[in-house]
Amino acid sequence: MIIDLISFLKKATVVVGIVLLLFACQNQKKQTYSAAERTQETKRLNHFFETIFQEMLLRNPEYESYVGGKKNYNQWTDRSDEHARQEMEITKANLAQLHQNFNYDALDAQGQLSYKMFRYNAEEEINNFKYRFHNYLENQMSGLHSDLPAFLINIHQIANEPDARAYIARLSKVNTLFDQHLQNLKIREEKGIIPPQFVFPMMLDDCRNLLKGQPFDSSNTPSPLLNDFTGKINALDSVDVATKDALIQDARQALLTSVKPAYHKLMAYFTALAAKAPVEGGAWQFPEAADFYKTALRSTTTTNLTADQIHAIGLQEVARIQREMRSIMRQVNFKNDSLPAFYEFMRTDKQFYYPTTEAGKKAYLDQATKIINTMKGRLNELFITKPQADIVVKAVEPFREKSAAGAFYEQPSLDGKRPGRYYVNLFTLGDQPIYQMESLAYHEGIPGHHMQIAIAQELQGLPKFRTLGGNTAYVEGWALYAELVPKEIGFYQDPYSDFGRLANEIFRACRLVIDTGIHQKKWTRQQALNYFIRNCPNPENDLRKEVERYIVWPSQATGYKIGMLKIVELRERAKKELGTKFDLREFHDVVLTYGAVPLNILEENVNSWIKQKQSGRVNTPI
Repeated sequence: MIIDLISFLKKATVVVGIVLLLFACQNQKKQTYSAAERTQETKRLNHFFETIFQEMLLRNPEYESYVGGKKNYNQWTDRSDEHARQEMEITKANLAQLHQNFNYDALDAQGQLSYKMFRYNAEEEINNFKYRFHNYLENQMSGLHSDLPAFLINIHQIANEPDARAYIARLSKVNTLFDQHLQNLKIREEKGIIPPQFVFPMMLDDCRNLLKGQPFDSSNTPSPLLNDFTGKINALDSVDVATKDALIQDARQALLTSVKPAYHKLMAYFTALAAKAPVEGGAWQFPEAADFYKTALRSTTTTNLTADQIHAIGLQEVARIQREMRSIMRQVNFKNDSLPAFYEFMRTDKQFYYPTTEAGKKAYLDQATKIINTMKGRLNELFITKPQADIVVKAVEPFREKSAAGAFYEQPSLDGKRPGRYYVNLFTLGDQPIYQMESLAYHEGIPGHHMQIAIAQELQGLPKFRTLGGNTAYVEGWALYAELVPKEIGFYQDPYSDFGRLANEIFRACRLVIDTGIHQKKWTRQQALNYFIRNCPNPENDLRKEVERYIVWPSQATGYKIGMLKIVELRERAKKELGTKFDLREFHDVVLTYGAVPLNILEENVNSWIKQKQSGRVNTPI
């Protein structure tokens, strides 16, 4: 009885405590903040972010140049692992300050989104840091051997003599920079993270191409870097001839004493490493392979989709798109109903390709420019917000065209003086079908990458990590979605061009299958190529280069289709829930005017906009 009484009293005490706690919670007033207080707290938060950004630029001279600034214009970014570790500690400290010094509830809507975005990015960086060596630092797609000359040629602008001397200073430090870079390559070698054999001949060719011409040999042709420097110097009106000659001579000397030995050391390392290289590539060969690839997929897609789920989505999308392709086959009265036969026709019929001649290359560039300019005239139908920065079409430079991607986009400078650039690789025009020109221009140019990236850069009142940042699923998902949108306003009038749109879409759907096939299911390069050839009409050489790209960039290729599918899903949801209130231009504003966000945050933004529209509120921040 005494035991029962004690038990009863204990229970009664707990119940009373709970009741009192609930009563206290019900009577505790939730703190509210005025609009002025929210504005002030957000202003304080943005100042914190701007301070972090400016400090980052001081530690990263190349990125400073990339966004159009000229602080430390004569320096390269530190590539040592010590620097990487220091950066990680800075990230951890910044995240701690965010939590300790700022009140999320007191921020306005944009401030809260910035808070969530910064926290997301920092946590991703911290969680992924242990895998910083889990990549092929040098490969046929990118690496210091090709990125460095591309940076000097395309990013380092020369407007005066100090800019020229900064260029020369960077040339003179290439040898030291490559020594640092080689240390990172050797760490990967020790971990067994070595690119597959097929990569090395292409990298070595790129290096040799850079060292062709003066001052490296006695030919009459300048090397790519000397040609770039000389052209930029001779274009200056503010510098006299004698000074120009002296600067060019200094550049020649730096090329001989720094650039040449740096590349010779790198080439010697590549040659030795090639002997250890595996025949096949793939993340399944890396240490902690399964967890790494899972982490890579999460970072790329900003979802928790597994490799098997992504593989299955890819197979489903390939089947759906092929049904649409068969419809076009019937529309053009193809001789039979064999899709592989139609693919072969599209691959080989000369009507679909310009000749690989100077005239053919000019014709391609002219037509690509025309497509971009035509779309410019229709943007008001699709967008409220449009970029101020212009876009130009350019051919990939000869020194890297053999190994570079078929097409890519380079963002404009922050001040708008350097336009966005849609690069097309014209090395072999047999890899650039005419029927894909429209969709490719829409993807890389407008309404694709240029709209999204340039608009983000020009957003006012947001921290720069939001206007300049990005993730593959959002950035590439938007660009793939942008291939579809023109069809909805009457483009792709030529059925072959519409087939090109579907060809590009199935191309991205196949990526889901092939990337997971290579890195999860241990597909060989030939297995991946065979799947591509069966399911895509692209030229075989183009498909081979793509397979090789996926091998050296685990997970990157999965972001395109996953991102597009999410944007289309959100648009269809908004159409269904809003009915006549749906406005495509407003939807695009919601997607584009908050910067590049993870897909889960994009979904939150769209859902919030839908609720606002349903309640009758318009033009209110999310």
